[in-house]
Amino acid sequence: MYTVERKSSQDLDRIAIKDDARLCFACSICVGDCPAAKFSDDFNPRQIFLKVSLGIEEGLVGKDSPIWKCTTCYTCYERCPAGTKPLDVILALRNLSLERGDCPESVESVRKSVLKQGIATAVTDHVKKLRGEMNLPDVDDGDKPELEKLTGED
Repeated sequence: MYTVERKSSQDLDRIAIKDDARLCFACSICVGDCPAAKFSDDFNPRQIFLKVSLGIEEGLVGKDSPIWKCTTCYTCYERCPAGTKPLDVILALRNLSLERGDCPESVESVRKSVLKQGIATAVTDHVKKLRGEMNLPDVDDGDKPELEKLTGED
């Protein structure tokens, strides 16, 4: 008989219970129409759910985890017959990775930009030029003093 060694992880237990991951009955509907699963051999929402349910954290969190390949399209969320909300589990795993400081550099740079400027990307001269060509109003780099109060960042 095949057995899986379950490593106790309070974080995964919290995610599994909160997001009803243990209600998944492995029908694979979440995988069938998933754009990330179609183009990535290592992204599979059903396998992610199984690992969360079993408390197997290995490969689920961190900068090399397949969770970062999810396009957040909500297809799995809409199609799941058990109502388990696979995307919520993936987002919770991403948040766990961020809490631990173990996420891809591109994600960390966007996070820092939002905390620093209130926007996901820097307002470059090129962006300002394009906005002018489209007769859009000028945009600044965010309300820095207000953001510092909210985030505690300098």
